[in-house]
Amino acid sequence: MKQNRANQLKSAMPRYSGYALAALNLGLLLLHTNTCTAFQTPITSVTSNRARAFQIYSSSTDEKGSYDPANKGGLTEAEQFEAANDLLSTSPPTSIELNSEIENSFMQYALSIILGRALPDARDGLKPVHRRILFAMSGLNLTPGSGYRKCARVVGEVLGKYHPHGDTAVYDALVRLAQDFSTNVPLIDGHGNFGSIDADPAAAMRYTECKLSKVANEAMLDEINLDTVDFVPNFDGNEIEPTVLPARLPVLLLNGCAGIAVGMATNVPPHNLGELMDACVALTKSREEGMKEVSDDKLFRIVPAPDFPTAAAIMGTEGAKKLYSTGNGGIMMRAITHVEEIKAGKGTMKRTAIIVTELPYQVNKAALLEKIADMVNDKKLDGIADLRDESDRDGIRVVIELKRDAVAAVVQVSEEFFCR
Repeated sequence: MKQNRANQLKSAMPRYSGYALAALNLGLLLLHTNTCTAFQTPITSVTSNRARAFQIYSSSTDEKGSYDPANKGGLTEAEQFEAANDLLSTSPPTSIELNSEIENSFMQYALSIILGRALPDARDGLKPVHRRILFAMSGLNLTPGSGYRKCARVVGEVLGKYHPHGDTAVYDALVRLAQDFSTNVPLIDGHGNFGSIDADPAAAMRYTECKLSKVANEAMLDEINLDTVDFVPNFDGNEIEPTVLPARLPVLLLNGCAGIAVGMATNVPPHNLGELMDACVALTKSREEGMKEVSDDKLFRIVPAPDFPTAAAIMGTEGAKKLYSTGNGGIMMRAITHVEEIKAGKGTMKRTAIIVTELPYQVNKAALLEKIADMVNDKKLDGIADLRDESDRDGIRVVIELKRDAVAAVVQVSEEFFCR
């Protein structure tokens, strides 16, 4: 029985790309170079090298180096870990090598993080926790036409059936799916306090309510029961869950995603839905017989740069082109401002003010105002008489009131904190 599970786990190992293979091999090489004296113990030890058991290989597939998460050999999450441990107990030696045990334990941990926690699936753009939240809400019939349900009920459903981890992690993931300043198209319709751009935390899950958004229901879950995706047993084998959702939209590019695993990481910025659909149409047509392949330059023209939910301005597209071409790069952004004449005090006197209406993505507005105030107090920034936040539910409005002799254009140029 143990040997069968071990063979199943071997067949379920992913076919990683060259980068992932190089990163993991580097970790193994570093561990091999640090040899130690064996600790003598009365228990049986590991003679088989678990690194050999967890073979990470590449073979011919439709896409070279790709990995299909659906091909997991029918093992539950618990059975995968049990089979991993079974690979160790094959013979009864008398010692455990420290470097070998560290290598084996780290490999098991790395595979768990890579496969089941930190990185999204390119097909539906979701991490496992996000996928399980949406699937659980679908099972609770929390459709756009239904009423809201307490978030605590959804979190309990996810924990009990699909995701045996902390409730805080699940609730934080749910909250992000409902924030319109974090994602271009929220997949959850939230009712209550779900945080703010000032980094204010969401209310406790016993107060907030949620249901699926229209996009999530129609573009992610509408065909879930039409045999479109594979289902696998959950962690205890009592339920089944989808390996991926039948997404009709490129959610990974639409809403972006950030995650840090072991030996690899991802940080994909959000993009404009219309531009993505134009790019999908162009790529689809190019695959028809006799059609010309879409060049990178044409794709650059269709999708010139990311599009962030908090708007603001992108300073040039060279950073975006480097990002798309090499996978590495940065994008410089700047807040949107304009100049107004506002009343100063109770009289008729007016002063010039710089009004900020859009901030770069993931900029904490409260921390930004605090930084401006500190620079004014330290005499690093001149020309500012008053600073206040007049933002409301209609949008951002930060008022930077200038002194009488200050020139708005000079102050704007010196405000480097508006860029990110």
